[in-house]
Amino acid sequence: MGAAHPGWDGRRVARRTSVQGMADTKRLALVTGATGYIGGRLVPRLLAAGFGVRVLVRSPEKLRDVPWAGDVDIVEGDLDDRESIAGACEGVDVFYYLVHSMGGKKDFEEPEKQAAQNVAAAAAQAGVKRIVYLGGLHPLTGDLSPHLRSRVAVGRILLDSGVPTAALQAGVVIGSGSTSFEMIRHLTDVLPYMPAPKWVRNRIQPIAVRDVLYYLVNCADLPDDVNRTFDIGGPDVLRYGQMMNGYALEAGLKQRPIASLPVLTPWLASQWVNLVTPIPRAIATPIIASLQFDCVTHEHDIRDFIPDPEGGLTRYRKAVRLALEKMKSGEVETSWQDALVDGAVSDPLPSDPDWAGHTVYLDVKRRETDASPADLWAVIEGIGGDNGWYSFPLAWAVRGWMDKIVGGVGLRRGRRNAKRLNIGDALDFWRVEAIDRGEFLRLRAEMRVPGRAWLEMRATPREGGGSVYDQRAIFFPMGLGGRLYWFAILPFHGVIFNGMANRITATALASEEERASDSSRAADAPSEAVSGQAA
Repeated sequence: MGAAHPGWDGRRVARRTSVQGMADTKRLALVTGATGYIGGRLVPRLLAAGFGVRVLVRSPEKLRDVPWAGDVDIVEGDLDDRESIAGACEGVDVFYYLVHSMGGKKDFEEPEKQAAQNVAAAAAQAGVKRIVYLGGLHPLTGDLSPHLRSRVAVGRILLDSGVPTAALQAGVVIGSGSTSFEMIRHLTDVLPYMPAPKWVRNRIQPIAVRDVLYYLVNCADLPDDVNRTFDIGGPDVLRYGQMMNGYALEAGLKQRPIASLPVLTPWLASQWVNLVTPIPRAIATPIIASLQFDCVTHEHDIRDFIPDPEGGLTRYRKAVRLALEKMKSGEVETSWQDALVDGAVSDPLPSDPDWAGHTVYLDVKRRETDASPADLWAVIEGIGGDNGWYSFPLAWAVRGWMDKIVGGVGLRRGRRNAKRLNIGDALDFWRVEAIDRGEFLRLRAEMRVPGRAWLEMRATPREGGGSVYDQRAIFFPMGLGGRLYWFAILPFHGVIFNGMANRITATALASEEERASDSSRAADAPSEAVSGQAA
């Protein structure tokens, strides 16, 4: 591997992957939140701008399949661990702080402050030249929601760190896969008539994700004496209802009548959004709380330091149009789905030998098929989303609605790419925990269950041709409730998991037979043409 950055020895973290040939003369940017929506898009843009990039992540494995993984330093660490932050900061010029508690636990404010204090101290000690933070637009007076209050507090801690800090404050971010865009999209797509809370009349200044990234990259070049907040927003100030109807026009839909209902409280609105859209309640709640007031910029001072991008800032409807085009082409870089879900298990599946002495319930299925391993794998990797789960769709739909009712992610979260899965991808109410492309897929349950659950699927070659499909559902119950849950759903397993194994192998075989038939027709076409000419 290539040379490390000056001063970096890698001893302070559990794992480090160095970049091949990183030049010591490059400015080094450290990005936190690289597995999230903004951070995952910022990294390749920093690389394109000529930076060396280091990312600090809790689980390096989640970055295994991103296209830029081989071009950055990957450091395993946590913002709760001062030692890992100190090690990651060595040699860093610009520190990008892009970590928030969206969808996190209820008691998030103090941990967020502590993480910011850890970063402030480590960055100052390491001689970092600049911190760039992305917070949220908020009213200058009045009570703030807990999430906005926490973002303001984090920004203040970083500004008081002694390291020159640019704390950008953005409102609604519009881009393919952004939470705000997905909420607007699903509410507009699903509802021909929109009963809405009174905040639907509040003024909002959305900003395209491309413009947020433009500002983040260029903040690295701010003068050393700049230590302040900057409000950033797009050129349009709209009401939320106007944003919905702007989306409708770009999506080819009729504009939606919207009624403002003063009785629809933020709590009730979050339940409504949770049920109507794929956005889980844990993520919808802070978004809705931030919409209780006008969400507009109070100053435009950023223009004194960073000129508008070429062609100007992106208008709202153009941002919507670009997002729809990205979705249509399957080129969504990052998504709100990448955010961890409150209440979902995060520990990986223990290895089989570690199960000794623990209560573990299994449902194991095996099928042999004449389909090739490649065709079988294509079906496995394409599972979920629009393709469904190959058995008893009503049962899967009911389970998804049950999960939404209790505040879970539900089945409609879908998948980011129709054909390809990567580690960390959300897949309906599962998350990809492990993938050995062409052979093995493990999904970890993120639906609300009294325990921990996984689903594994494997495709292996069969001696003499064809392949073998192995399927294993694993459940670690939590207390008596977990055991009762398993036995309550046991009657459905025979239908769901048997049907799933049968349909997956049958679909794989049908794909192979259809391709063989197409090849046969193509091979016969020339001879038929010659025969016709001879006649």
